[in-house]
Amino acid sequence: MDDSDRVLFHVDDPSGGIARKLAEGLTTTIFPGEHAMISVVRIAPGAEGQRHSHPEEQWGLLLQGSATRYQGDHSFELCPGNIWRTPPGVEHTIKAGPDGAVVIDVFAPIREAYLKPGEGFGES
Repeated sequence: MDDSDRVLFHVDDPSGGIARKLAEGLTTTIFPGEHAMISVVRIAPGAEGQRHSHPEEQWGLLLQGSATRYQGDHSFELCPGNIWRTPPGVEHTIKAGPDGAVVIDVFAPIREAYLKPGEGFGES
């Protein structure tokens, strides 16, 4: 089985994924599929992304740590196990708490800007 046939991955193993630096203190490993992709985002303590939007729907799951989610005109505190949905076109960002955070994001359809290594959130 070559890498294109790989079906099993682990959240703590970046092999088989695409590395991106989203912002200072925010990194991700992207695992793209045919119609959706998973992004494992690691956020340093107190680090915050830039507000942005995109045409893809996004779902998030906080695995570890704590964070504040800013979405549209709202903000809410996150703890491990919280799941949230960001509709297409809604501005959003996240700021990690004092211990940092690990987030799983799911995008559908796939975000073309995330199909290659690089930096930034892609086009807003």
